[in-house]
Amino acid sequence: MKNFLVVVVAVVLVRWVDGSDWNVTELPSLSSTAVSRPLFVGLTLIPDAASKGAVCLDGSVPGYHLHRGFGSGANSWLVNLEGGGWCNNMRTCLYRKKTRRGSSYYMEKEIQFSGIMSDKPEENPDFYNWNRVKVRYCDGASFTGEGYDRDAGIFFRGQRIWSAAMEDLLSKGMQNADQTLLAGCSAGGLASIQHCDQFRAFFPESVKVKCLADAGMFLDAADVGGGRSLRSFFEGVMTLQGSAGNLPKTCTSSMDATSCFFPQNIVSNIQTPTYILNTAYDVWQIQQSLAPSSADPQGYWKECRFNYSSCNEDHVQFLQEFRKQMLDSVKGFSVSKQNGLFINSCFAHCQTERQDTWFANDSPLIGGKGIAKSVGDWYFDRSEEKLVDCPYPCDKTCHNLVFRSRK
Repeated sequence: MKNFLVVVVAVVLVRWVDGSDWNVTELPSLSSTAVSRPLFVGLTLIPDAASKGAVCLDGSVPGYHLHRGFGSGANSWLVNLEGGGWCNNMRTCLYRKKTRRGSSYYMEKEIQFSGIMSDKPEENPDFYNWNRVKVRYCDGASFTGEGYDRDAGIFFRGQRIWSAAMEDLLSKGMQNADQTLLAGCSAGGLASIQHCDQFRAFFPESVKVKCLADAGMFLDAADVGGGRSLRSFFEGVMTLQGSAGNLPKTCTSSMDATSCFFPQNIVSNIQTPTYILNTAYDVWQIQQSLAPSSADPQGYWKECRFNYSSCNEDHVQFLQEFRKQMLDSVKGFSVSKQNGLFINSCFAHCQTERQDTWFANDSPLIGGKGIAKSVGDWYFDRSEEKLVDCPYPCDKTCHNLVFRSRK
C-alpha cells in the first residue's frame, strides 16, 4: 500500500478577503493519528500587558497557552509563535481586529497541542515533557509592529506583545531554563527568524538556545505575471505597522525594511543556531505570492495553484525555478555547522504541529529520516542535519495538500 497521502482541504474553511488570503498563512490541522486522548490547553491572558501598551489590534490583552513540563523536561522550554498572515492596510487590519488574529476576545479558550506540542512520547519523542507554550498572534506583522492609528482605533504593537509574553514566561519559570527552543509556523516561522537572536539574549550563555522556523521562508520572488506580489504586500505591512526599527540591525543597516522582512536577507546573519523546515513547493506561496489571481487574470494557473496534479509542464518548470530560488536562499545559511535544514519536495505548508507530518508511521521522509527525528538530532547535537529532497515528483512520502478551487 502506498504511503502517499493527499489531503483535501475545503477553502470554505478560510475567509477570503477581496480575492486574497493574506490574513491566513497556516492551514487547518488534521486530527491526531494517535488513538490516545488529545491534549487541550487553556488560554492565559498576560495580566500586565496593557500597562506596557502590549495589546492586540483592537486593544485587548494578548495571551498564550502553556502546558507545564515534567520529569527530565521540567527546566526545558519550547516557545511556539502562532502564525496567521498579516494585514497591510487599514481595511484588512479593521477586518482582522474582529477575529482571533486581532483580538483576544475572539480567541479559543483552549486549543489542541499536537505534533511538536504533544505531551506523549509516542507522538513527540524529544520534546513531549518540556514546558510547551503557544504564543497567540494578534498583531498582523509577525510580532514586529510599533504604532497606533487613533482615528481607526488600531494598535500596532507586535514587538511589545513579543516582549510582554517573554517577560511573563520568564517570570513563570523560563528564567531557570537549561535549554530552550523558539519555534513558529508560517507567519510565526518568519517571526521566529526575526526574533531568534532577541530570544537568545534573554538567557545566560550557559543555556542551550536554538530556533526553528517551519514554513517561514517567504521568498521575494517574481510572480507569474512578472510582478512581485509579496514584496508589494510586505511593503504595506512595514509602512503601516512601523516595523522597521524592530527588524535585525544586521539587515536594516544596509537594506530597506521590506527587504529585511524577507527571511532570505536575514538567515545567514543569525548568530543563534537555527533550523529551517520548509517545502520546496510551499502551497501558500504558490497561491498567494507566485500565482495570485491578480497576477493571472486569464486564469491559466487557476487549477494548478489549488491542485498540483493539475499542473502542466510549463507550470512545473516555473515551480522548479521557485525551488531553485528556495535552495539558493539558504546556501549561506547552510554553510554553518550549527544550523539545520529540511527542505522536502512536497506541496504543503507547516509540518511541525500536524501529527501526521511531524511524527507518524507514514510521515514525510528525506533519505529515510522524518522531520521529528531530524529536528531532534539537530537540537541535541546527535548529528549534522542538512537534508534536501530531490525535485518533484520523486518523493512518494509527501502529505500533499489539495484545495477546492473557488468558483
